[in-house]
Amino acid sequence: MAGGRRGPLLTALLAAWVAAAEAAEAAEGEARPEQAALPEERSLVLPMTASNWTLVMEGEWMLKFYAPWCPSCQQTDSEWETFAKNGEILQISVGKVDVIQEPGLSGRFFVTTLPAFFHAKDGIFRRYRGPGVYEDLQNYILEKKWQSVEPLTGWKSPSSLTMSGMAGLFSISGKIWHLHNYFTVTLGVPAWCSYVFFVVATLIFGLLMGLVLVVISECFSMPLPRHLSEHSGQTLRSEEAHAAEQLQDAEEEKEDSNEEENKDSLVDEEEEKEELGDEDEAEEEEEDGPAAGADEESGAAQDPAPREAREDLGPDVGPDVGPDVGPDVGPDEALDAASEQPPSTDAEVAEDTLRQRRSQHADKGPSA
Repeated sequence: MAGGRRGPLLTALLAAWVAAAEAAEAAEGEARPEQAALPEERSLVLPMTASNWTLVMEGEWMLKFYAPWCPSCQQTDSEWETFAKNGEILQISVGKVDVIQEPGLSGRFFVTTLPAFFHAKDGIFRRYRGPGVYEDLQNYILEKKWQSVEPLTGWKSPSSLTMSGMAGLFSISGKIWHLHNYFTVTLGVPAWCSYVFFVVATLIFGLLMGLVLVVISECFSMPLPRHLSEHSGQTLRSEEAHAAEQLQDAEEEKEDSNEEENKDSLVDEEEEKEELGDEDEAEEEEEDGPAAGADEESGAAQDPAPREAREDLGPDVGPDVGPDVGPDVGPDEALDAASEQPPSTDAEVAEDTLRQRRSQHADKGPSA
């Protein structure tokens, strides 16, 4: 009897324990969906890409350029999120750009340092160079400090054609970098093999582009008709002949001018010689005057007898005058014959000096 009563009791206790366990599991199952249903806190920072970056051309924006590996960028993440939460109050939109995923946008804004901040107001961009702290960012917007910053205008503007080309170059470089990482990291190719591949690819691409440009130029350049080409050839030949004639005329004119210059130089030399000759003659005349006076004085010293005394002598003077005077010569003729006798040694010395001067002037003339 006692054993029969214990069996139903144990069965009831086991059933109660199983029911309690199932109730506990059910309670845990209900709590878990409630916890999973709680939404995570949504970020108000809008990620900007190459497809939606034109949104910043309208309204007021603040952009942050960052990289996931940049420690300074990570330090400003919380401040940037707080700034985005108050964006509705400040009436401003907040965005961020990952330069690793969007190299084209980093090239369009010409980002060289990280983190980089930009302010945009109706398509006019300015660089914010302050700290990435919420208070400073808030004061920058509320106090409109951006008005004192020089805007990026002209070719520096991110919307300009120049910066669009820069964005394309940065995009290509980013794709090349990703391809290099794929070769070296994923496939395990050595780095030098990757470099060789890019060098060869660059050469082949350059050759293909040159070929394409040649084909395009041949397609758009219309060939000239045959008669026009012949006419152009004749025109070129006539122009060349005319140019050759002009060159020959110029050479002839140059030769003529050289001949004239030579003639002029010869004439000048002859004139100089004549002037030197005139000077020599003048010097000779000046020197002949004193020499003649010296001869007369020497003659007077040798023949101190007066002429009147000789005339009184009569015909006897003839034999004493000289060997060339005959006995029948009168006194006047005897005096003339005496004057025609050779000059003295002083006159010969004067003539020698004159000859030496002439020879010196003649030597100086050609050298001049």
